[in-house]
Amino acid sequence: MTRSLLAVLDRLPGLRPATPSTTHIGSRVPWNVDTLAVSIDDELIEIRVVALALPLPPILRKAEAALHAALKETRWKEARLRLVVTDIDAAALTPLDHASDAGV
Repeated sequence: MTRSLLAVLDRLPGLRPATPSTTHIGSRVPWNVDTLAVSIDDELIEIRVVALALPLPPILRKAEAALHAALKETRWKEARLRLVVTDIDAAALTPLDHASDAGV
């Protein structure tokens, strides 16, 4: 189930799994460290994410709908889904249109 949820998240722009440091030590771990961002039990599914874009509300609504759809035919269809934004990527805070910043 964790892999399925991560696959859904991977297809959505604006979010990525919140994982531990991606240093060279992390690259030697023999499993997908993205799985550490997902906690699943019978009553609650929690996915910790980093926001790559803003504004957050529409991005989170879209993610929630897609993740609920992925859970629809599983034993976790009644579980609560919690998305926890642990960080905002600096690129999300950088204006895309630098010309407007200069008054052009």
